[in-house]
Amino acid sequence: MGAFPDTPLALMDVAVRPLHELLSALRSSETGLNAADAASILRTVGPNRIASTRRKTLLADLVIRLGNPLVLILLFAASVSGFTGDVPSFAIISTIVLMSVVLDVTQERHAQNAAEKLRAELSLSAKVLRDGKAIDVPSTEIVPGDVVLLAVGDLVPADARLIESRDLYVDEALLTGEPYPAEKDAVPPVAGSAQVTSLPGNMVFMGSSVVSGTAKALIVATGRKAQLGSIATVLQRPEPPTAFAIGIKNFGLMIVRITVLLVLFVVLINLLFHRPLLESFLFALALAVGLTPELLPMVVSITLAQGSLRMARKAVIVKRQSAIDDLGSMDVLCSDKTGTLTEARIRLVSAVDLNGGASSTVTPMAQLNAAFETGLKSPLDEAILAAGSIDRTAWRKIDEVPFDFQRRRVSVLVEGEHRRRLIVKGAPEDVLQHSAYYEQDGAAPLPLDAAARQRAKSTFTALGTEGFRVLGVAWRDVEADREHAGITDETTLTFSGFLAFLDPPKPDARQALAALATLGVTMKVITGDNEQVTRHVCAELGVDVQGTLTGSQIDELTEEALIARVEDTTLFCRVTPSQKSRIITTLRRMGHVVGYIGDGINDAPPLHAADVGFSVDTAADIAKEAAAIILLRKDLAVLAEGVREGRRTFANILKYMMMGTSSNFGNMFSMAGAVLFLPFLPMLPAQILLNNLLYDLSETAIPLDRVAERSIARPRRWDLGTLRRFMLVFGLISSIFDFLTFVLLLSVFNADEALFHTGWFVESLSTQVLVIFIIRTARPWRDRPHPALVASTVSAFALAVLLPFLPPAHWLGFVPLPPALLAALAVLTATYLFVVHEVRRWFFSRHGLD
Repeated sequence: MGAFPDTPLALMDVAVRPLHELLSALRSSETGLNAADAASILRTVGPNRIASTRRKTLLADLVIRLGNPLVLILLFAASVSGFTGDVPSFAIISTIVLMSVVLDVTQERHAQNAAEKLRAELSLSAKVLRDGKAIDVPSTEIVPGDVVLLAVGDLVPADARLIESRDLYVDEALLTGEPYPAEKDAVPPVAGSAQVTSLPGNMVFMGSSVVSGTAKALIVATGRKAQLGSIATVLQRPEPPTAFAIGIKNFGLMIVRITVLLVLFVVLINLLFHRPLLESFLFALALAVGLTPELLPMVVSITLAQGSLRMARKAVIVKRQSAIDDLGSMDVLCSDKTGTLTEARIRLVSAVDLNGGASSTVTPMAQLNAAFETGLKSPLDEAILAAGSIDRTAWRKIDEVPFDFQRRRVSVLVEGEHRRRLIVKGAPEDVLQHSAYYEQDGAAPLPLDAAARQRAKSTFTALGTEGFRVLGVAWRDVEADREHAGITDETTLTFSGFLAFLDPPKPDARQALAALATLGVTMKVITGDNEQVTRHVCAELGVDVQGTLTGSQIDELTEEALIARVEDTTLFCRVTPSQKSRIITTLRRMGHVVGYIGDGINDAPPLHAADVGFSVDTAADIAKEAAAIILLRKDLAVLAEGVREGRRTFANILKYMMMGTSSNFGNMFSMAGAVLFLPFLPMLPAQILLNNLLYDLSETAIPLDRVAERSIARPRRWDLGTLRRFMLVFGLISSIFDFLTFVLLLSVFNADEALFHTGWFVESLSTQVLVIFIIRTARPWRDRPHPALVASTVSAFALAVLLPFLPPAHWLGFVPLPPALLAALAVLTATYLFVVHEVRRWFFSRHGLD
């Protein structure tokens, strides 16, 4: 089977080529491929992806880690040691470096496997004809020759030639930049005409979405051969970094800068003191390894993966793992009303005329409109059709003007009862604005003058105040031979009346909103509904409405004016998708971390604009694609649990940061300072690397640790300034106790080089690993750590104490410690932990970390 080249000429050739020739070239038919042929083609052309998402092999991961400059230098230095006859140093350094690399790779791959398993549950699918039957197939398995069925809300899975279509409108903004949907049909353009100078009207393309209508299409190009592949480089540019990514990067850079300064200082001092070059070089490198946050990527990956798994158990699936941290930092949640605050079980309760009296003509016309509409059926349409039956056989659809979010109405041109009539249904304000007449009690239409408009407004307001959602219905008779309808036809309408719908609030929404408020998340309602209905729902749910802005008011505000208003506004009513995005962008500019929840095709722009976008598994494909987090239940209570989990994840990552900037940094700083007055290295290179390895092992359980309820009670953000101050305060305390240890070893126990190395190794590792129990929470005696963290920390501590008495001690340069020295080191370590405990209370209180 030949693949279509991705040149403009070939594209136009596909557009104008007779359909039967295309089907023959692709060895397909209008009933699609059979399963065996599809599988064979998939093996030939590969998966339907633009970007390669192939996982690196275990060997490739190991090679990447071994390619780290610090690791390469250490392995080179170990090799030099081996060639010069220092076999113990060669064996110890090589073993420790390789163990660290293997630990990093295996833990991170485990985290990635867990995350990919969750993402696999959310893979998009398309309706495809296989063996003549319509089945759901993962979009990545679609191949040239497949016949796909498209409906409203679908993402077009690959480039395709239309076989048949009905009222098809497609959003091609990703390809063309045009904000308005493009009308499509199956009629081929004439070769050489102006119709084929741009994207052909009888083709649909990967990356576009169906706004209205239905279609049956033949896939002609997938993956990088699709038109979207030609702009793949632009589309694959990384998204702007989140606060989480920036915080991680800045922390790493801070540690690296300090590392470089200390290493250069150590090398300079050793050269001035004429110490052995190789040993000094190895010491400096080992010091760099001890200071470098090489475990940070692994800790972050594992912590986020564990958070993803815990959230999955609570019906929340995470697509982008860093969104967990953004979720924890979120302080503003923007949400639609329908289905989130209300039950979305809408029912039609009344149909009234302009004056508020019962009407028998409004519902039948609305049912004709809803029945023949091919766009996305809203819950209101379903309620209209469920309210009664109408004889559709007496009517025939001629044309349609699909709904869009600027007009806020949909029109169908139908023929029946010996006339052709345009029936319009939509937002009452817009329908009334385009009406020139009104009808009442089946009488002849009357002029819609100022007095009638005022009565209509009063009826509409009264319905909204009672909590009803309202649609307006109007009509206009046209010429008997009219074949097409357009927006310009939606004028001089005859207003028929209002439809009133009831959508009661969710019983548990009040409790969920209270839970979010307790977590410090401010709720803002952004809806296409009117102010009266939204206020009524908010009042029933106990939402304190501080202010309201409508879409028309937002259009009149400058950016500065909107900034001044948006903070104190709770309700945003009658807004369009672009206005939703503008509101969210403004809130972010003001320093808020903003979440948005939506499930419709109109929600994709605000989902992209938010720091973290939420959708549901029943949402339109384009909404699920745009969202970072998928809720398996559209329930704010589930979202509140997600916020709590995000904050737990943030808290555990922060624990690692504090570990790395307290005793670990202090001990390494002490090593650098000790070279000034010690006649020997304060610790051998192999001992530093072993210290670092045991320290890393003790931290691997941090992602599992419990987090106190106080730590998740409010949003938290990255604050590098606080981390820097934490490092200076607690690193200084650690260094003070290190120098006290030096005094103890040299002045009290007259330690030689081996005893000094052994004693300080035990003290430094003990303080490094045990301090986690003090700094992990504001109340360490009440908030119990996870058993796995206790086990990993105590194991590292016990090994440090026992190692001098074990057979490998000689190889490592250790000697057994006298009981008196062990007791002295125990007292010194306990005193250090007590001092850290007291200072931590002051520091946490001062910086709001309680």
